[in-house]
Amino acid sequence: MTKSILLVGVGGQGTILASKLLTTGLMEAGYDVKMSEIHGMSQRGGSVSSQVRYGEKVESPVIEIGGADILVSFEKMEALRWLKYLKPEGKAIVNDHRIDSMPILNGKAEYPEGINEELVEKANATIVDVATKAKELGNPKVMNVILLGALVKSMGLDEIDWERIIKENVKERFIDLNIKAIKVGMDLVK
Repeated sequence: MTKSILLVGVGGQGTILASKLLTTGLMEAGYDVKMSEIHGMSQRGGSVSSQVRYGEKVESPVIEIGGADILVSFEKMEALRWLKYLKPEGKAIVNDHRIDSMPILNGKAEYPEGINEELVEKANATIVDVATKAKELGNPKVMNVILLGALVKSMGLDEIDWERIIKENVKERFIDLNIKAIKVGMDLVK
């Protein structure tokens, strides 16, 4: 049975790093894994998505509309934008975090109100305050690894040696911080 995970966010949030750590862990656990990433205008705060599919034999990295088992969103408006990709019985993990896009910053658009309520109404969505957890760890940039921890726990993938994977794939000075972050993320999910 192939599982499909869609990770979405805004450029600079670490969506791609989280996807690469996830892919490495899944491969080391013996799964066939396919990953594709779309950067969009990521350098300018634009939308970024990464699709990870894993199982015994995976033919394609592409997740069709209504095909994702889980949607992990690093920014709440992105969750709403990508919600149509989630299976009806799928689950969403959403960072309760707002990043204003250029049209909003320029006054040409408004950030929608009631996003969290809409997400909970339309999907099995868990909204988590990852920004506060990252600040408690002393670095807002670890929101991505906290979300990865929440994903790992909710998918039942916590038996993989994530600590070693972080040690092998993260810059040395950030290893301890990221190990703490993935543990915090796992603790967010019951």
